Amino acid sequence: MSEKHTLLRVEDLTVRYRTRGADGRAAVDGVSLTVGRGEFVSIVGESGSGKSTTIHAALRLLPPSARVEATALELNGHDTARWKDRELARLRGPFVGFVPQDPGTSLNPVKRVGAQVLEALRLHRRVESGPGRELAVAKLATAGLRDPQRVYRQYPHELSGGMKQRVLIAIALANDPALLVADEPTSALDVTVQKVILDHLAHLRDTLGLGVLLVTHDLGVAAERSDRLIVMQHGRIVEEGPAARIVTDPRHDYTRRLVAAAPTRHSTRLTSTGTRLESGGRPSPGATPKPGSASSTGTGSSTGRVLTPPTVIGSSPERATPAPKATRALLEVRELTKTFAHGGVRAVDRVSLAVRAGTTHALVGESGAGKSTVARIAAGFTAPDSGQVWFDGARIDGLSRGKLRPIRREIQFVYQNPYSSLDPKFTVAQIIAEPLVALGLLPRGPRRHERVRELLDDVALSREHLARRPAELSGGQRQRVAVARALAAGPRVLVLDEAVSALDVSVQAQILRLLVDLQHQQGLTYLFITHDLGVVRLVADEVTVMRAGAVVESGSVTDVFEQPTQDYTRRLLDAVPAGEPDRAAVAAVVA
Repeated sequence: MSEKHTLLRVEDLTVRYRTRGADGRAAVDGVSLTVGRGEFVSIVGESGSGKSTTIHAALRLLPPSARVEATALELNGHDTARWKDRELARLRGPFVGFVPQDPGTSLNPVKRVGAQVLEALRLHRRVESGPGRELAVAKLATAGLRDPQRVYRQYPHELSGGMKQRVLIAIALANDPALLVADEPTSALDVTVQKVILDHLAHLRDTLGLGVLLVTHDLGVAAERSDRLIVMQHGRIVEEGPAARIVTDPRHDYTRRLVAAAPTRHSTRLTSTGTRLESGGRPSPGATPKPGSASSTGTGSSTGRVLTPPTVIGSSPERATPAPKATRALLEVRELTKTFAHGGVRAVDRVSLAVRAGTTHALVGESGAGKSTVARIAAGFTAPDSGQVWFDGARIDGLSRGKLRPIRREIQFVYQNPYSSLDPKFTVAQIIAEPLVALGLLPRGPRRHERVRELLDDVALSREHLARRPAELSGGQRQRVAVARALAAGPRVLVLDEAVSALDVSVQAQILRLLVDLQHQQGLTYLFITHDLGVVRLVADEVTVMRAGAVVESGSVTDVFEQPTQDYTRRLLDAVPAGEPDRAAVAAVVA
């Protein structure tokens, strides 16, 4: 750091929010950090750790309800702690560019992309239409957009998620800043698009000498590109140092848990603890492991934040236990096609796959690959244009709603976003009871209440959660409630549509462990939809890779991961974080 000009310095930062019902705890407590020219620094930690509050405080972007105290808040050597907005505007843009998290809400939907880049340019300089257009197009090109002239004329809704994120980078770069601050810029993107965006940030650091401050909950993503990592928990920095050292030799228990929880392409499959979990995540009294299962137990909590550490089969991909070979197909689709009338898009093109009873079949691919459409057809929610759906040896496509009703009980969905899939007005008890009422299984009475409590036990939540509403739950707790609701009908198949993609990596690991345990205990079959091949390695027996509506490759997880036959599969695998930084950097630290 001594050789690098310091672009950002934060010293002893504390932030508290003045809101009704606040208990006075600091959202950020005593945080100090620096970023130098040409340096890539990442702040990592779970949701609520104070990452975003820290950078918003450093840039003076917090709302009036935030009370900020700091020994220093310096940008380019200027202490901005008491600057007015007009003074700060001289540094925002020309010195520091900011890339917000969600391009869907950060871009104006009724303005063309070019107008929005021009708007950023004109905040700090006078530019005529002709030169301004050329400069805006150049910024779009610098941000990595392949056809900047076309993008300049488009509206945000005409762009993919990755392209929108690049537009935000172009806007942040409009006035040639020395420092780029990015707040979770890839959290909503496919793994391949995520890799491209973050690689481009590293490229800008290398070519333009930018200082980059990245906020992310994904330690694996940060480690591969960062010079330094700052790990935050509960508003405090718990560990800081070179990325290579943090990943290879984490010294704080929380950092070790983050490293252990991050799925990578070299992860090995989770296996069940072999015990039934009580509401605290503990095995129930008298529970005995099933033959051949791991018998280790661990502690938990009523919040679902701590579970038994993941047990893996083998210590390397080569030693992973292969999937069972003799089970029959419980759910099968044959030669499915589906075209949506709007735009004539062929969403599914002659897709076939079989999900064997008691196993997990992963369906992977980027956004728009057709994964969710296949899942909805398989579950009877969407009718195919052609092809067949078979469940337990009987064909179910084309059945009337009445005849499909008992099948719906057997095949249940767990949706992607636990923040929108639960009715915010319902209590947890009402949410879990919903299928029992809707399907006429236990419409009323004490037996229904008893069953709801049993389901809460199944997903390792305490009964004190029954009267709570979704807003009072964490993301992991909400997804546990969603799983309990799906289990209420007594299904044999769960369709999990990106069920862990919206969760922090450690919470994701807990939900994956829960799913593995439930499968072991109840003999469940999973169709697991995801774009993350690191997660696939943890839970799946077989995998089907989709691209543009068609199957690209299918087989056992071991075969597809170790010997992929298609270039597209190889690209997906290459985009999965390896879980460590550049090996040369590791060697330097070890030496």
